[in-house]
Amino acid sequence: MRYRGLHWRNAYLAVGPGISADGVRTFPFDPTFPIGINFLVHAGARNVRLHWHKHLEVIYLYSGRTSIQVQDRNFRVQKGNLIVLGHHIYHRILNTPHVEVKLISLNFLPEIIRGNEANREDEQYLMPFLCQDSAFPHVIPASTRLPKRALELILDIHRELPPATRWAQLAVKTYMKMLLLLLLKHYTAYLSTREILERKERDLQRLCPLFQFLEQNYDRHVKVFDAAKICAMSSSHFMKFFKMVTGESFVSYLNSFRVAKAETLLTTTQESVAQIGERVGFCSQSYFGKVFHAMVGTSPVVYRHRLGSNGQLGEAD
Repeated sequence: MRYRGLHWRNAYLAVGPGISADGVRTFPFDPTFPIGINFLVHAGARNVRLHWHKHLEVIYLYSGRTSIQVQDRNFRVQKGNLIVLGHHIYHRILNTPHVEVKLISLNFLPEIIRGNEANREDEQYLMPFLCQDSAFPHVIPASTRLPKRALELILDIHRELPPATRWAQLAVKTYMKMLLLLLLKHYTAYLSTREILERKERDLQRLCPLFQFLEQNYDRHVKVFDAAKICAMSSSHFMKFFKMVTGESFVSYLNSFRVAKAETLLTTTQESVAQIGERVGFCSQSYFGKVFHAMVGTSPVVYRHRLGSNGQLGEAD
């Protein structure tokens, strides 16, 4: 079934700029009613960086087929599948060459359900998001029929946003609880305790000093030994720990962050490619070009030319 009137946006431009050095994606919520829906198109060689967020997310794959990386696991997903993501979990959609994928992403903070005070009964609705361990099945197949029912509820929510009246807010919260109840029933066998979430928060906290350092010093030569020292770990333990938490090696993570910085500079400044490569921490222009091409799928010069002086790509129809 096709739905009209959906405004699709390029996923890389919509999501990428909102990811910080520590991989946190900030969603532009209305603080008085923190819920939002994006209609995103993933296409081309450039993947959105691995990232995590403090909100909760439900993704419906509207068309195409692709993979999603969650920490160090990859899940194949296809049209009609539903993806359920809690907070403090690194993830990203992995683009497939020459394949366009459209997805509908529902983003919300727990407060939309439980209010400002934690309500024990309402907290139950959120359990599938709060108890996602390393074996959690994030993808719900279309064959369960749950994704289609979830899509209808997400579009019902979309039609009420932004909620201009108390009745519209009540409608959104009601649709949300209906959706969350479906997920709760589906994931009953996988629910555990909040210790999982608390452990993830502790792990991320251990890396915070490093992320703060990278935000200020990504232009410097940063060795694994230096990064491990900042986190008060041995190099071997740090490498294992960093990949466990983020799903990516430290070197890959750092290069991805530097390339993201370079993309911004290529489209917002007149600096030369060599100057930009040095500014974001690459030791030579040739190495910068090699890493950039491997991650973006094109050279820095061609990237700058394609995006033009204002750095904007056209939105999908």
